[in-house]
Amino acid sequence: MMKQISYKQNLLLVLVVALLCFNVSAQETKKRPPIIDVHVHAMKVNPAFANDLCPWFLKNMPGGDPKQPAPSFLSNGCADPLKAAKSDKEMKDALLATAERLNVIMVASGDAGVLHDWHKAAPNRIIPSLGISNGKEMTVKAFEDSLSKGFYKVMGEVAPQYQGMSPSDLSLDEYFGVAEKLGVPVGIHMGTGGNGMANITAPKYRASLGRPFLLEDMLARHPKLKIWVMHAGYPMIDEMIALMGANAYVYVDLAGFIWSYPLEEVHAYLQRLIQAGFGKRIMYGTDLMVWPKLLETSINVIESANYLSEDQKRDIFFNNAARFFNLDVNKYK
Repeated sequence: MMKQISYKQNLLLVLVVALLCFNVSAQETKKRPPIIDVHVHAMKVNPAFANDLCPWFLKNMPGGDPKQPAPSFLSNGCADPLKAAKSDKEMKDALLATAERLNVIMVASGDAGVLHDWHKAAPNRIIPSLGISNGKEMTVKAFEDSLSKGFYKVMGEVAPQYQGMSPSDLSLDEYFGVAEKLGVPVGIHMGTGGNGMANITAPKYRASLGRPFLLEDMLARHPKLKIWVMHAGYPMIDEMIALMGANAYVYVDLAGFIWSYPLEEVHAYLQRLIQAGFGKRIMYGTDLMVWPKLLETSINVIESANYLSEDQKRDIFFNNAARFFNLDVNKYK
């Protein structure tokens, strides 16, 4: 009789342990809260230039010499560099798998073929965006037709700074007018791009053309246009804060500088935006290109920021972008 009771007790103990293990496993696999990455590049992978990357590599910008070959501004000499995808398929598979695991929705722009391929594979993960930086890329009519057909939901990345142009240049004005008329939000490159040698890698680039104040004339001409300033106008924090204070429809993203400039700089810049009262207008972004693990690296920057409350983190990761892009939040719960 005692042996029978002992057997039953052991069986009960095994069942209890199994149930506890199941509950722990279920909690571990519970879907993460959604994150919106508002700045992703859908681009063909060039194996010759797909190099591994150390985050925050711009903590050392030694400069160069015009008589010597240009030094690489990328770095892969750290203990755990981010691995670059070596083919389009590897990039798509790795990126979409990571996005699924981390529950990330991506606003992506770039190569039309790559973008359609990603969207076909994961339509609930990709919000297509149409970028244009000068009027030679497509006519205003072709641009309006592309936005009106419904595939593209966003206009961006708009990067006239690399063309040596102000974002208020009149050659782009009709395109912004189309976006305003259709209610399409616009992402504009401002600020960062100075990798310590932009004069070598992008000769038309001018640091002065990244000033947030240069947006004012365009915004005045299009008072109902919603824009977000990519890279948060880094490092021009005073102008960025002043511009946001004067324009209710201006948001920012944290892309690019969040993983390239010194981590102390990243936190100082973000904290300044928070202190200035703009926690409801900051959006998470990566500027992701060929390093799928960059999602985890940059997400951790926000998650580990001890000056942010949990509500502020959720705003940056999801709530602000959902509001800015007029998304149905129930779709992502």
